[in-house]
Amino acid sequence: MNLSTGKNESFGNCEYKEHLNILRQLYFFSKLPLETVKVFAYLCSKEYYKPGDFLFRQGEDEGRAFYIISGTARLYRNMEGREQEIRDYGPEDFIGTMALLGNIPRLYSLKAFSNLSCLVMQRDKISRALQQYPELMPKVMRTVVERVNFWEEQFLMRHAQKDEKYMKELGVSLI
Repeated sequence: MNLSTGKNESFGNCEYKEHLNILRQLYFFSKLPLETVKVFAYLCSKEYYKPGDFLFRQGEDEGRAFYIISGTARLYRNMEGREQEIRDYGPEDFIGTMALLGNIPRLYSLKAFSNLSCLVMQRDKISRALQQYPELMPKVMRTVVERVNFWEEQFLMRHAQKDEKYMKELGVSLI
């Protein structure tokens, strides 16, 4: 083995460990066995975006989820031909989990606001891994259900008691 090959293997191993550490902290992977999370870490890739680059566009279904390592991304929604800014995402935000589980068009567009580096997971790769380990799907679904319930509870605490109109729009976790 020459020196340059050793450096590449070391770099790859270091990046894999970084991916694994990130995934182990994310709710989506929290209830999965470590061996499975290791497989998912191997399947991830790191991608870089410049300001103005789209990670995804409203109406598309590219089947990817993003963990922001550094930089900022801005979420937009096209409303009657106008792009409405929704919110910004930054380091440690995990976006697009539901896209890993099924074919769904995006309700929003996400665009890099600054130089951005992300850990990217792809539905087709995650799906193949889950097919090899079918016993994991109930754990994944349990995690998703818990997260939807958590989101709705947080929304209730922040908004519903302030304005009764929000009460009529809630109940997502009951569907």
